[in-house]
Amino acid sequence: MTTSVEANPNPQASQSQRTAVLNRLASLYPALFGAEFLPMKRGIYQDLLAAHPDEFEADALKQALAFHARSTRYLSAVASGLARHDLQAQPVEAMAPEHVHHALLEVFKRRQQRSREDLRPKLLRRLIQALLASGLSPQAYADLVRSPRDEAANTLLEEALALWRSEQARDQALAQAFKNSGLELAEFADTYGLKLAEVKQSLARLDRLEPLTAASA
Repeated sequence: MTTSVEANPNPQASQSQRTAVLNRLASLYPALFGAEFLPMKRGIYQDLLAAHPDEFEADALKQALAFHARSTRYLSAVASGLARHDLQAQPVEAMAPEHVHHALLEVFKRRQQRSREDLRPKLLRRLIQALLASGLSPQAYADLVRSPRDEAANTLLEEALALWRSEQARDQALAQAFKNSGLELAEFADTYGLKLAEVKQSLARLDRLEPLTAASA
């Protein structure tokens, strides 16, 4: 039997073995492990062992998958909110909101370390998008994703929620002004010196937020 990666005292050999496993996975399942990564279903390790009982050594496969799942490219796929996929690259399970949230934070942390640009505003926007995609109320979402140990992550969460509430209040004020004006949408935008596209976006955003507002009431 092939010596496990964990027991191998040679780091270079371990890295080489891991690379070989990942290259083989990319060859067998290019849609899942190829140029573009897809989030893996839970239990993909067992599925691979069952599909290829003589192809992979168990420990080497486990460690290669763990390395793959920690990569920035993989975490970016999770952060996008894509569903989990099986070996046939078919979506089989929705990604849990907390997994999306934590992947967003980890990708932000890694990229911010390499960038001179302040990526915080972009992250806050992505966190708001993740909240909306979750279908949860802001309070339920916060309760689900809040970290018991990482205060920096919790601060980012609170900033995103504050931004969401501020934008919601602005959208509601604009919607009320439009309702009270009795004007057509284009005329309303022109009267108040607003861009028609921005008014439409604001009203559409408010429509999407109404279920969340009701849920949090």
